[in-house]
Amino acid sequence: MRSLGLRFVGHSTVRVELAGHAVLTDPVLTDRVSALTRVTPSCTAADRADVDLVLLSHLHGDHVHLPSLRLLSEHVRVVVPRGAGDWLRSKGVRRVDELAPGEVLEHGDLRVTGVRADHSGHRWGPRSTRGPQAVAMGHLIEGADRKVYAAGDTDLFPEMADLTDVDVALLPVWGWGPTLGPGHMNPERAAAAADLIKPRVAVPVHWGTLAVTGLPKVPGKHGKRMRRLLKDPPHEFANAVTGPTRVLVTQPGETVRLPGAVPGAS
Repeated sequence: MRSLGLRFVGHSTVRVELAGHAVLTDPVLTDRVSALTRVTPSCTAADRADVDLVLLSHLHGDHVHLPSLRLLSEHVRVVVPRGAGDWLRSKGVRRVDELAPGEVLEHGDLRVTGVRADHSGHRWGPRSTRGPQAVAMGHLIEGADRKVYAAGDTDLFPEMADLTDVDVALLPVWGWGPTLGPGHMNPERAAAAADLIKPRVAVPVHWGTLAVTGLPKVPGKHGKRMRRLLKDPPHEFANAVTGPTRVLVTQPGETVRLPGAVPGAS
């Protein structure tokens, strides 16, 4: 996959280098997100260098993180779920486009298709009726004869089987807390998604990056559980995948070693 470069920046943030473009998914680039703290090394300037396209899957604060968006150039094209464009512009983001599931956006030599997701699209979660709301979604990114599926946050849904000939699927396997709320996949359900999509490569994301401040250091069973959940989900996912997909467990902040992307890779 020499025409494709991926770096798992952390949480749901992946730097995708494809067809001469640098794309960031759901950028979280700071050490704090509200009550959450990054438990891995800080992001670097290289993570956001030359980014020209940002894809936002839904409005939750750990996916549309305004302080992180403000670290990017004002000329970066930011794509938000349809219906949230005016809200994002009101927060100072200047170059905003909207996309909905089933719609297509062209960006240079890239083609981005909106994909449905089974997840709350409200800024403050599934139970709130105030504030901005837009349908949550994933993205299919195509260019240079490569196809990357960035799922965003979603639970398993049958139409994942309609995603065909995917080179890399970026699949969420956990979250940031000791439990999962509705609209998320645990490692087993993420493995079922991989078995439906049958990508050549799956990269587990949305794990091991953020935690409630101080929780991993709490003594006793609660801290122990959180420390385990910061490490185990991607490996449980890899062990549960039964199809032909190759799983590449990559630590937050590291480059994904795609087959054929580095000398000696297989």
